[in-house]
Amino acid sequence: MATDRGFGHSVFLGEGAASGAAPRRAPAVLAVLLWLAAGLSVGYWVLQALGRSPLTPLAATAALPEAPEAAALARVLGATPQAAAVVAGPVAAPPLSSRYQLNGVVADRADGGAALIAIDGQPPRPYRVGAALEGGVVLQAVQRRSVRLAPSGNGQVFELSLPEPAPAS
Repeated sequence: MATDRGFGHSVFLGEGAASGAAPRRAPAVLAVLLWLAAGLSVGYWVLQALGRSPLTPLAATAALPEAPEAAALARVLGATPQAAAVVAGPVAAPPLSSRYQLNGVVADRADGGAALIAIDGQPPRPYRVGAALEGGVVLQAVQRRSVRLAPSGNGQVFELSLPEPAPAS
């Protein structure tokens, strides 16, 4: 029985492997590479679509509750109307000196000196004699352990002092 070299399936039986086998594998390899690229592309776009939400929620800010009315609060707690009027009366302002804290001094006779003063809990800043501080206050004088401040108008002069140093042990 003679085999026909022209019949196409004889290559799969191992006959004629040397002649024309490489060109027949090229389309199969190319098809595998194309399907692999298509699958990777679909996978990429699926991950892109699932990874992002269409709307990003914004963080909601909570509204601060309003302060209750003093008279109404006193009435709810059982106060008489006269006592509620006393509670709702004007509150005295804290003294001006409570805003300022003396942290250090440099007393100098020639220039008058300088002081390290913190205002309203902020970091301390240096001020020379005659300098205006926040709140319309002027540094008038610097002594060894204290300073004298006064409002720029005709106000009450007040003094700030450094705390006494702890005794050395």
